[in-house]
Amino acid sequence: MSIAKTAGLANIIAGSTVICTVGKEGKGLSYRGYSIEDLSSHACFEEVAYLLLYGELPDQETLNQYKNKLQANRQLPKKLKTVLQALPKSSHPMDVLRTATSTLGCIEPELAFTQQHDIADRLLAIYPSMLLYWYHYHYSNKEIETDSNHDNIAGHFLQLLKGETASDLETKVMDISLTLYAEHEFNASTFAARVAASTLSDFYSAVTSAIGTLRGPLHGGANEAAMELIKQFDDVSIVVRKLEDMLSRKEKIMGFGHRVYSIGDPRSPIIKECSRNLSKETHNESIFSISEAIENKMWSDKKLFPNLDFYSASAYYFMNIPIPLYTPIFVCSRITGWAAHIIEQREHNALIRPGAEYTGPDVRAFVPMDQR
Repeated sequence: MSIAKTAGLANIIAGSTVICTVGKEGKGLSYRGYSIEDLSSHACFEEVAYLLLYGELPDQETLNQYKNKLQANRQLPKKLKTVLQALPKSSHPMDVLRTATSTLGCIEPELAFTQQHDIADRLLAIYPSMLLYWYHYHYSNKEIETDSNHDNIAGHFLQLLKGETASDLETKVMDISLTLYAEHEFNASTFAARVAASTLSDFYSAVTSAIGTLRGPLHGGANEAAMELIKQFDDVSIVVRKLEDMLSRKEKIMGFGHRVYSIGDPRSPIIKECSRNLSKETHNESIFSISEAIENKMWSDKKLFPNLDFYSASAYYFMNIPIPLYTPIFVCSRITGWAAHIIEQREHNALIRPGAEYTGPDVRAFVPMDQR
């Protein structure tokens, strides 16, 4: 048997899926056959979530019923509130979501796989409540109500965060952002979820595995790092010189290039236009100009294109979203993709257990303690 020697399983086919196509012709992305361009332009995030979880786009009546179901699932159990209050203010928000997911799995356990769609919908509905209840309890010294008058997750999230209704543009951009982050085939966190699901573990354990994987800075967190980078530049005039200094020191510039896409990330132009529009609405066009200057320099020097994370950073910044919440927003979106893959894995399950090439010492004689 030949061993494929490749870093991080790159270019290794680890399974089949009907959920998502990534990287066709070096750039394409589709969810169940629908292009990301069409979905982000014409569908709301709840339509996309339904598509991923149930296989087809909903008609209007079905969409209304689905939104009502999600609205009814936003409330936090009292025991979960107690846990969120007990978690330290210093906790990483991703750790909060990981712990809250495990806690909910104890309070509302999966007793049979027939519950999996209801659990997926419950997590989709409750993640903004989990995150922002904890955030406001520790950073605003108040216990917020986790319901709102919004029937969409984007507006609901922003209202819980801000305590007031966001602008129409902010709500639209957040909705598009959730669609763009919803699914991306066998990425690290999704694969982790499928590995856990392949053992016939419960739904919450598979999702918790995914959150723990997304927490790593080489997977999630690039949008946070991108914003920290952008904030280092006071003016567009210093971008070229300072970026050259950083590149000469071989510093990693987050938000550029992609493991799968070779030509460009199809999501990037979409979120870039969103960021541009928000910069105009908030009269903060210098941040956008700096971002664009960084993009131009990275392309001219390294031929690296911005990925989704780069302009998502400034889009979130223009909406006054705290930087530590950027990756948790990823969770609020990607739960749809994770859940779809967990369900798919269970439908045609085989334990995921790859082999490894051993590169250690040959068989050795045991050395007694007094001879070591």
